[in-house]
Amino acid sequence: MMISKNFKLYFLVLTGIFLHMQSFSQSVTEIKKFKVAEAKQAVAVDDHFFYVINNSTIGKFTKKDGKLVTTWDGTSEGIKHLNSGVVIKGKLYCANSNYPEIPMASSVEIFDVNTMKHVGNHSFGIAEHGSLTWIDQKDGFWWIGFAHYSGKEASEGRDVRWTSLVKFDLEWRQTESWIFPKNIVELFTPKSNSGGAWGNDGLLYCTGHDRPELYVMKLPKSGYTLEHIRTLPAEIYGQGIAIDHSIKDKQIIYGLNRATNTITLSEIK
Repeated sequence: MMISKNFKLYFLVLTGIFLHMQSFSQSVTEIKKFKVAEAKQAVAVDDHFFYVINNSTIGKFTKKDGKLVTTWDGTSEGIKHLNSGVVIKGKLYCANSNYPEIPMASSVEIFDVNTMKHVGNHSFGIAEHGSLTWIDQKDGFWWIGFAHYSGKEASEGRDVRWTSLVKFDLEWRQTESWIFPKNIVELFTPKSNSGGAWGNDGLLYCTGHDRPELYVMKLPKSGYTLEHIRTLPAEIYGQGIAIDHSIKDKQIIYGLNRATNTITLSEIK
């Protein structure tokens, strides 16, 4: 039977579209969870432990069974609003801000994960970009989320639209920055971008403040606006997240649910 060239072309186009859709399909499946009373702000993770961050405190827990190993309390040191953290080569780097005070001021607080002692600090002072909410490292650069808010928490007439991703070199010198697309800004509002982490797939996973969603982003080929790839429903209700880079063959993300004081482990497929 003869098949027309037009039909063949149509079939190839449909096949291409189908494969394209398949390559971009993703889902988030919860695989484990731990009840942690202090699960309010964020979670970080390394090879054997996860770290629960809550304003002025950090708890170190075993990944295997969720048992508390030790805690750090920065109340006496004036730490009031740790937002998130990332573990890099034995050090926990935490985003710290003076939220909801105005003018916004931010710093990075550094801890030795073995001793859980505070070992360093990088201060942005009054941060021109906004309130530091999350930090990650990729390709030899720091990637930092700076938030702006709406309503009474807005700073100097700026609202959520001013929220940005800023890239720094390892000496904290800014190299580039991007804004979020309008549809994501609307989902952040009236709060802002609370968490972010680079995945093993080279994509950026972001959260807002409350919605049970992950926003998958990538850098644009041109312009200044991050590209929104997709939105993934997830049992992660905003706040600070972490990708477990110690697992190479799977993409495991740690998140939390403030309402139930739960740390969740999910697989992104």
